[in-house]
Amino acid sequence: MRSRESLVRLKEFQVKEKRRQLSQLQMMMSEFDRMSKELESQIAIEEKKSGISDPGHFAYPTFAKAARQRADNLQVSIRELKVQQDAAELSLEEAEAEFAKAAALEVRDSAVRLRA
Repeated sequence: MRSRESLVRLKEFQVKEKRRQLSQLQMMMSEFDRMSKELESQIAIEEKKSGISDPGHFAYPTFAKAARQRADNLQVSIRELKVQQDAAELSLEEAEAEFAKAAALEVRDSAVRLRA
């Protein structure tokens, strides 16, 4: 009986941990998206200031070129985090199902103990 209680606590902890990981991934994605938008704004300002918007032009601003590369890198990171988020969501669903199963067994055991 004691081991069931421990199992329920373990499964509950796993569910909380999976939710925390998923939350962190979502926060990172939103932060990267914010940073990317900020860089795009800075790029537009720099291009307007220089009058050159073609990255292939020899006089294209160095700052804009570097900022564009960083924004592109952030978008790649966001896509990679999205894949991790999808995996984390599946993992959370599995952990929640295991927790529900363990909790149901604990409830059943408690009912049996009360009747005895």
